[in-house]
Amino acid sequence: MDIAVMRRLPRPAMDRLDQAGTVRVWPLDRDLTDEELLTEALEAEVLVTVLGNRIDARVLAARPKLRLVANFAVGVNNIDLDAARSRGVIVTNTPGVLTEATADLAMALLLASARRLVEGDRLVRRTGRAPWAPEFHLGFDLTGKVLGIFGLGRIGAAVARRAAPFGLRTIYHNRRPAPALEAELGARYASFETLLSESDFLSINAPLTEETRHCFGRPEFQAMKETAIIINTGRGPIINESDLAEALETGLIAGAGLDVYEFEPRVAPRLLNLENVVLAPHIGSATREVRNRMGHLVADNVIAFTQGRRPPNQVV
Repeated sequence: MDIAVMRRLPRPAMDRLDQAGTVRVWPLDRDLTDEELLTEALEAEVLVTVLGNRIDARVLAARPKLRLVANFAVGVNNIDLDAARSRGVIVTNTPGVLTEATADLAMALLLASARRLVEGDRLVRRTGRAPWAPEFHLGFDLTGKVLGIFGLGRIGAAVARRAAPFGLRTIYHNRRPAPALEAELGARYASFETLLSESDFLSINAPLTEETRHCFGRPEFQAMKETAIIINTGRGPIINESDLAEALETGLIAGAGLDVYEFEPRVAPRLLNLENVVLAPHIGSATREVRNRMGHLVADNVIAFTQGRRPPNQVV
């Protein structure tokens, strides 16, 4: 079977894919452009993709032999699922292996933002000094504060578990309450309006859907505390980045910690110039262990398909 890999995966996964068929790997260490996606690997029966590959109806139509898109990610918002379904193309993902690593990063962003750690690092490097004064470089305590979680799924719950030892109290907003998690985590369900008004730290851990796109814009930032910090390890377009930059510039909120961006891989230039935002390069799952596990899940899905079995992580 002809397998086209759009971005080289960790070696253990590549070794397994080599046993499943004829593997061709995009030779450049970057995502394909839209034009390249329309012209490369047109004979492929299997595409192994990453989030930077936008697999839309045109890309699918250009590959009449394509039967499987194996995405190296949990999210599949880079793939037109309706178009894949209509063409009989199976789509798979890599769920369940990056929960803990992503929750770790959410907490790292929260701590770094609350204590202005990256801003302080830049200051010391720039000046060669570590000054001290009673009111110099003040951040925020965590103990006794409220952590709001937008999307109490696997990752949101893992963030709440990490927050409890820091003395944070958790409220959350979902489409519907999660009583079992409330009991386990000591969390309290809140309306979206309450989530905005009560959160000292607000962690976005929801998937990107039509309902969550631009859920956080100027009106929402205006409803938050001036001392609030927003953390996003979910999906970039959940936040209107232009409105976020304005909120950070004008003091509507105190800070932000971002691992995902509205127009990835591009980051809004206004954010780059702000001291009160911590910017990570989409590394929520970027541990050696997690990326190897994700690669193995991709291989599991491809191998099952080539053997005529249902892929274990089929989305469509």
